[in-house]
Amino acid sequence: MKKKLVSMLLLAAMLAMVVAGCGGNKSAEKASQVGEKKPIVIAYTPWTGYGALFVAKEKGMFKNRGVEVELQSIEGVGDRKQALVAGKIQAMAASLDVSVSAAGEGVPMKFVWAFDSSNGADGLIVKKSKGIEKIADLKGKEIAFHRGSASHFLLSTLLEQNGLNDGDIKAVDMKASEAASAFMAGKVDAAITWEPHLGKAKAAGETVLATTKDTPGLIADILAVREDLAANNPETVQAIVAALAEATDYMNKNPEDTNKILAAAFKMKPEEVAADIQTVKFYDLKENLEFYGTKEKPGAIYDVGKRAGEFYVKLKLLAQAPDLNKYIDSTFITKVK
Repeated sequence: MKKKLVSMLLLAAMLAMVVAGCGGNKSAEKASQVGEKKPIVIAYTPWTGYGALFVAKEKGMFKNRGVEVELQSIEGVGDRKQALVAGKIQAMAASLDVSVSAAGEGVPMKFVWAFDSSNGADGLIVKKSKGIEKIADLKGKEIAFHRGSASHFLLSTLLEQNGLNDGDIKAVDMKASEAASAFMAGKVDAAITWEPHLGKAKAAGETVLATTKDTPGLIADILAVREDLAANNPETVQAIVAALAEATDYMNKNPEDTNKILAAAFKMKPEEVAADIQTVKFYDLKENLEFYGTKEKPGAIYDVGKRAGEFYVKLKLLAQAPDLNKYIDSTFITKVK
């Protein structure tokens, strides 16, 4: 009986040790998870307008604020949206119109920072050999562009201004970089793309028929973050926005170093970056505050966003335009010191 009692006590002690060990492991694992901060992944499409992201990362402006940021190139509009919904990325740098279309599809996010507006950086290139001298001459021509993107938004606006619509052209759907390549290879009559492709086409003797200089304010680029990130980790979003504000100031004050950083990021020459930047209007903090405006006096972001929503509804890519008040969030820019 005594031996049996001792055996039972030993067994109980061993079980207690195992349970304690398991609990300890779980506690340690939990502590490790809490202490381990995963990087914030921001997707972008190759474009110098997003330069503040690369300057902030290169100069340690994110890290100095306690945030680890990973930049991931995703050119496809649909791919970026899907990645954001799936939680594979926590934010995306995209044109305002694309972000509005994502909002209309129910992607939960907040627009927290404006990078820039295109001032000649996006445009329409046409083959000289095709006799295209004005927008009206595009009727029946093959035009390469990325459907449902800022390029599409620009093209439709240009067509509409000249009495045409999407049905009057032969659309060839492909990404902006692919559109430029197809154009240079002579596979299409025209293409909507951006710098440095516009400059390369012009240097090759082709015609830049129109650019965003002809449609001021139409294409602006913003940072959209997941709604749950903004709600559950506002300090992280605040740090990112503050870093972008600092980076934009740095870019304006240090153009030569900025050109080198962006040249390395986009595999370009510094002088090519310098030429690209001439066609972009970067928004600093003051200009962000003006672009967003206030509740009493909404800024241009609301007007451009509304036009974008109407555009996507017209294309039947959206059933209805989103309520921009649910997505445009000026909270973070107003708190930057």
